[in-house]
Amino acid sequence: MSKSIFKGFLLAIIAAIFWGISGTFGQFLFQERGLNVEWLITIRMLVSGIILLFYSKLSEKTAVFEIWKSKKDALQLLVFSIAGMLSVQYTYFAAIKHSNAATATILQFCGPIIIAIFLALKFKKLPKAKETLAIILAVTGTILLVTHGNFNKLAISGSALFFGLSSAVALAIYTLQPAKLLHKYKPSVVIGWGMFCGGFAFSFVKAPWQIEGQWDAFTYLYTILIIVFGTLIAFTFYLNSVKIIGGQKASLLASAEPLAATILAVYWLKTPFSLIDWIGSLLIISTVFLLSKSTEKKPVFQNHQETH
Repeated sequence: MSKSIFKGFLLAIIAAIFWGISGTFGQFLFQERGLNVEWLITIRMLVSGIILLFYSKLSEKTAVFEIWKSKKDALQLLVFSIAGMLSVQYTYFAAIKHSNAATATILQFCGPIIIAIFLALKFKKLPKAKETLAIILAVTGTILLVTHGNFNKLAISGSALFFGLSSAVALAIYTLQPAKLLHKYKPSVVIGWGMFCGGFAFSFVKAPWQIEGQWDAFTYLYTILIIVFGTLIAFTFYLNSVKIIGGQKASLLASAEPLAATILAVYWLKTPFSLIDWIGSLLIISTVFLLSKSTEKKPVFQNHQETH
């Protein structure tokens, strides 16, 4: 393995681990410090969007306002900002609040399955054998995860299940909707504006200055880490990984995220996680490996982990 390929693999794995860790930090802030989910989403998206756009302007010498000169592109960007970027951020962190980082992250990994089903319906083609197996594994894994093997009742709240599966749907929208924009403009511009516009829109739901919760050294530290490591550094690492090893391999390595989130939630926050939960989680995560072996030229979940 060449040094550059090794670097690409390493960057993707580190990015995934940072995303997993940031989800667990979010769980701590919501459950232990009483932070408002909507406020964290607003501040995270605004700050990350602004810094990403500055990065694109200064480091990549990009004309960041070019995308607004086309009405069609501007409209697509606004749809992406709300239906894709904002939706996937909010539903993911809301799922964490109502359950835990491990469950929320794993449920979001059903996103590629939803994409596979959507594309099969769109092109009126039956899913291939591997895609069918992936769908069966994902459904089975989700059932095990949300019931703990007791099929008479849910092991997580209805809200947690709703937001968890909604984040998978939002992930599918996020991945598919901006395809044309990402071919025309740099990802840092599309994602940067997506974050900023989504954060600006959400400011009307929860303004950045409407701060709640118990603030101590850990609250400040984890909030900063979520923004810096869980968003900016993770995104930059993942983006560079995609450039080196391609979106398909990078997406595959991103499966380290739910494992990192689960391990940290179990051992740090003492989140209960049974053998059935582990089996369900591994079934869902295994679908990423199945779908990554697709013979399609462009993997359907190529932009998968650029969400968190």
